[in-house]
Amino acid sequence: MAVETVLDRTPGPAPAPAEAPPLVLEIRAADAYYGKAQVLFGVGVSVRRGQVVSLIGANGAGKSTTLNLVMGRLRPAAGAVELEGRSIAKLSTEAIIAAGVACVPQRRRIFSTLTVLENLEVGAYVRRKDAAAVARTLDEVYALFPVLAKKAHMMGGVLSGGEQQMLAIGRGLMSNPSLLLLDEPSMGISPKLTTEMFADIRRIAQTGRTVLIVEQNAYAALGISDHGYVLENGAVALEGPAARLMHDDYVRQTYLGA
Repeated sequence: MAVETVLDRTPGPAPAPAEAPPLVLEIRAADAYYGKAQVLFGVGVSVRRGQVVSLIGANGAGKSTTLNLVMGRLRPAAGAVELEGRSIAKLSTEAIIAAGVACVPQRRRIFSTLTVLENLEVGAYVRRKDAAAVARTLDEVYALFPVLAKKAHMMGGVLSGGEQQMLAIGRGLMSNPSLLLLDEPSMGISPKLTTEMFADIRRIAQTGRTVLIVEQNAYAALGISDHGYVLENGAVALEGPAARLMHDDYVRQTYLGA
């Protein structure tokens, strides 16, 4: 895929339908602490079904911390965290995964001594009793990332950085999540592969899945997103349709290098 087909197109979603899709994730007025230090200040984030939503900001802005809040690794001291209308603020990480959330962490963290197929099967652990459904999802992952099918019996550790990122995303999809969280998916891969990766993420959303991205590469993330949030010092400084944020003077000067 040529770089121009993703990064040089007009960003943003298709025209909104008459009725907004239902909320998959809603974080409302969330405060959070690491020990005695407050790290999130009244954060509010909404993600609707079938959307790609980006959290952008500098290092230490609170992006990954917000994902930790969703995954139950951090508890809100105030506010709410809801998945499809149900509070998940007090659930364990295991219960949140079982409820339909998958997280692809920074630096991928694949199992280097397992094959590609075995890595994907690990991702399907919560569905292991439904072999037919797991097989269908595996076919979907291979259709999205054909290179994984070709290298299914190779060890994960010998894949390139970009292929490992595909594997990590594929592993996340194997649990058939209602919400897929991606933490810095462009980290450690080339600009060309970053472009292709974000195009693949948009394709995932076009199948009806919902994606929340944490990303320092604001240009690439907003370019395939429906909505975006700018986090600064643990709070939402700005939010709106991704197309609008791409043309906001403050965002352009601060995060897009304009």
